[in-house]
Amino acid sequence: MVGAGLHLEAAYEQQARQRSTGAGAAAYGILADEGRAPYRWRQLAASLVRVDQSLSYRHELDRAALTLGAGRSQVTVGRQVVGWGRGVLFSAVDLFAPFGPTAADREWRRGIDAVRLRMRVRELLSAEAVVAGRTSRDEAVVAARVQGRRAGLDGELVLGRRCGDWVLGAAGAAPWRAAEVHGELAVFDLPEPLPQGGLLDHDEWVAKALVGASRSCEAGPGVLVRAEYHYSGFGTPKTSEAVAYWWVPARRERLVRGDVQIVGRHAAAVQTTVGLDWEAPVTVTWLASPQDGSGLLIASVAWRFSDTATVEAVAYVPHGARPAAGSVRSEYGAMPTTGLLQASLYY
Repeated sequence: MVGAGLHLEAAYEQQARQRSTGAGAAAYGILADEGRAPYRWRQLAASLVRVDQSLSYRHELDRAALTLGAGRSQVTVGRQVVGWGRGVLFSAVDLFAPFGPTAADREWRRGIDAVRLRMRVRELLSAEAVVAGRTSRDEAVVAARVQGRRAGLDGELVLGRRCGDWVLGAAGAAPWRAAEVHGELAVFDLPEPLPQGGLLDHDEWVAKALVGASRSCEAGPGVLVRAEYHYSGFGTPKTSEAVAYWWVPARRERLVRGDVQIVGRHAAAVQTTVGLDWEAPVTVTWLASPQDGSGLLIASVAWRFSDTATVEAVAYVPHGARPAAGSVRSEYGAMPTTGLLQASLYY
């Protein structure tokens, strides 16, 4: 806090990694990407030590934003976190820096350079507008969102332009019996048609959607069960064609930027967390591709020693057709069996 109505947020990150040869963790989104983050004027990140592909030590300025609040309005300028939507493991309307479904650390989202204006219109109605990235239309997002809540229903509408794409989206959540259901839908109008089919006979229209549900049980240590299905029109219809499909620079840029979270067009996930009241809850997630029958089992346990110290152990066990003759035959079968031990300290 700088003064009345003025707040400064900053975060400087140092990160050390040691991985075995051929682990391939970063390539599949298990670890946060060390490469160029999207929607930044300057990265303000650098590698301090690197030994082949096994050892790295780097630093990064990940937050540097000033927020000014006046009445019902609030404006934030600088490097900040912006996350939209209701999805847990997948996303359709998050236009900025969504997590990948295999990400190990979901407590720390990468910051983007943006100007963000938020306004509370009424008690249960709010609006916001975000301008992020460079001024060039190919490296920027200009979007607005309206959120509202009524009678237990929570919804939002999104309209914007992301790197040349026009976007119209909606998301919502509501209670249903003893569970919560949520969903997202976004339609993208592309500057160039997408090969292999678009939406409603329009090759330049692409849809992303998800539907999910969650239910918690307070008996015993506490159990939380979540399930989601995700469709991405940006993905390849045939996994066997994935290498050639994503080799095209424009599509590969979408993959790196985070526009897409899966290689194919369909994905499903079930996640169970046991021990919500424990200091080290256990979470088991199963990701599956209905498109090719492959899947990935993720088991994790996180020890939260304090508000500033966490140690997490994660195991990734894939199943599905392995690559053959230089060709990928399934989305998750190409992944290696991987283990991860991560320690996080916050000051």
